[in-house]
Amino acid sequence: MNNKVIVFDEVCLLCNSMVQLLIKWDTKKIFRYTTIQGEFIKQLNIEEGIDSIIFYDEGKIYYKSTAVLKIVRSLDGIWILSNIFYLIPRVVRDTLYDIVAKYRYKIFGTMEHCHIPSREEALFLE
Repeated sequence: MNNKVIVFDEVCLLCNSMVQLLIKWDTKKIFRYTTIQGEFIKQLNIEEGIDSIIFYDEGKIYYKSTAVLKIVRSLDGIWILSNIFYLIPRVVRDTLYDIVAKYRYKIFGTMEHCHIPSREEALFLE
């Protein structure tokens, strides 16, 4: 199983845009990506209907704001500054995450198809 996998909503325009940014920022190509609608998720024993980004990191599973912070923290350089957001209680961070998640389709829209990676990207799992 891959060490660092980001699981996202394939129809969410915000989610797809963030994945595209991560692909650019991840210069060491440590992340792999898959959709919440994909096959990889079945290996993780995730409850049905979860509405969150999921970060699988070396056997541990993170959700919502903690997943976002762990993903950002995995990047090199200035991203270490994201640790300051751990000072905000998780319940507050997750509440803000849930608000954005609830309205993401209305605010950012949806996509009919998720990004098709090029051969060079080869970072997507089924």
